[in-house]
Amino acid sequence: MASSVKHFCTICEYDGISNTAVTWCTECEVFFCGDCEKTHSKSGLSKHHKTMSADNYKKLPTFMQQISSQCRDHNTMIEFYCSFHACPCCVECVTDKHKKCQDMKHLSDTLQQVKASASVQLFEKDLKNVKENLDTAIMYLKTRISTINIQKTKAIEEISYMRKSINDYLNKLEQNILNDLESKHSKLRANMATILQQMEQGASQIDQMQSQFTNLVQHATELQMYIGLKEIEKTAKYIGDLESAGHFTEKNLEVNISSALQSFLQDVKSFGDININTTSSTLRLKTERKNQAQNLVPEVPGIDQIKPSLLTRLQNQAQHLVPEVPGIEQIKPSLLTRLTSPKDMKLNIWACHILPDSRIIILDNNKKQLVLFSNDGIFIRNVFTFSKNPCDVCFVRNYTVAVTLRSANQIALVDVEKNKIIQTIKLSHEGYGVAGDGKALVITSAGSQCTTVNLNDMSHTILEGMEGVGPIALFQGNIYGINYHENKVSCYRITGEPLWTYQNSDVAKPRGLSLDKNGFVYIASNGNNSIVVVSPDGRTCKRILSGSDGIKDPWQININRETGIMIVSSRKSDDDSVSDYETAFVYKI
Repeated sequence: MASSVKHFCTICEYDGISNTAVTWCTECEVFFCGDCEKTHSKSGLSKHHKTMSADNYKKLPTFMQQISSQCRDHNTMIEFYCSFHACPCCVECVTDKHKKCQDMKHLSDTLQQVKASASVQLFEKDLKNVKENLDTAIMYLKTRISTINIQKTKAIEEISYMRKSINDYLNKLEQNILNDLESKHSKLRANMATILQQMEQGASQIDQMQSQFTNLVQHATELQMYIGLKEIEKTAKYIGDLESAGHFTEKNLEVNISSALQSFLQDVKSFGDININTTSSTLRLKTERKNQAQNLVPEVPGIDQIKPSLLTRLQNQAQHLVPEVPGIEQIKPSLLTRLTSPKDMKLNIWACHILPDSRIIILDNNKKQLVLFSNDGIFIRNVFTFSKNPCDVCFVRNYTVAVTLRSANQIALVDVEKNKIIQTIKLSHEGYGVAGDGKALVITSAGSQCTTVNLNDMSHTILEGMEGVGPIALFQGNIYGINYHENKVSCYRITGEPLWTYQNSDVAKPRGLSLDKNGFVYIASNGNNSIVVVSPDGRTCKRILSGSDGIKDPWQININRETGIMIVSSRKSDDDSVSDYETAFVYKI
């Protein structure tokens, strides 16, 4: 896109004067007003310099305006081009960074006849194709967004329909058992009421006889007295018959809820699964021409290799749709939420991990238990309580996490859905840090011992040379670990050979680490209340979070590389009096 910025004469600006520029010198790389341009064109050193109008200069794309013949690192003239690194160099660059580069050419040779080359003549056509590809890709993605919106609506309808069906069926079962309760209660009550009525009648007769017993003895005839006594005997025998027949046995109403219904609350852990199924893309783009840069000048790199050209960048976006890897300065996490736990739950977070479904598993040292939270940070349930001291946790596969049991020299594989240990792995050393990639686990001790466990055959391999490595992470076949006492972060091959070690004052008493999808190493720097990022080559670092962001005594950190979600444990900043009341912040990076 052409620049709309108004330019002023560079020479006049030195004197504090703002004169509008009319000319740009391509060799001096400065702007001139009308008067200064006249002086410049008459000077013996610059009268043969090529110039262009300031208006034409503004028509150049911004990224081309930023290309300079001066080396940005050394502020000297660029004279060479390194074909191996595909970059322009000054004399100091050659001496400093390119001593061993063999394919070094003079820049003047590289730039000959660039504009006259066949590829440049086809540039306009290529731009048109790229624009068409971008438009096609944009329309395709908009269509896909519309499609998944429709899919979401249908999924919601299906979930709602299933919920209504379950509700209707449960209502029916509930009504059936209520009807059965009413029927049996009525029958039992009717039987007891009949017997009660008969007994009340007998009791009334006995009351009458008791009240008139003296008159009976004095005035009744012998026959009347005999028959009366027999009636009393019958009444007494009637009560005995009722008792022997079981009419006085206590009959209680009780309900037995279906075991299948009871197990529903225990066995059903989710309403279903939301899956993203991948199919081949229907997007069709125009094929790009290959090896355009080599055609500019035979066997000599072209000018568009000095800085990635607009064409190359657009082709990467349109046909590959792969974003460029951000630099360390571009990493800026944004806060999403904070864990919300019950008021009576005082966490002491020793480890945290984001599961593939974005739920969060916390290892609480206070109660030696695993605790599950939703992706929104809401407490779901306790998963498992350990009898031994757990130390670290990582995801393995299929709803399973690995937990190190330090003093027991064991790894426990816990099924998060079934809330139980499904396997234990015995170690030759204590279990401290643990990391996995679905194929293997790497376990460290607090010292120099380290073991890899093959998850297919459970074979063990002891690694040597990883001194002082505690918490660890795995990424692309390499092991990353931290040394708390020496304030270091190191990268090793999976076989234990060191690749690089980084040490900086920004890394103070590191406790936990994790890596994003681009290989940047994120460190919980407990000693200075910050989160520090180290570049993939282990050369530079940057603080991305600090005490001003609410981070306090960070202990653990974990990143879901697929979603870019990061969790950081932190002591509650509003409760200094309780040292182990902790929470965790969730960020998007």
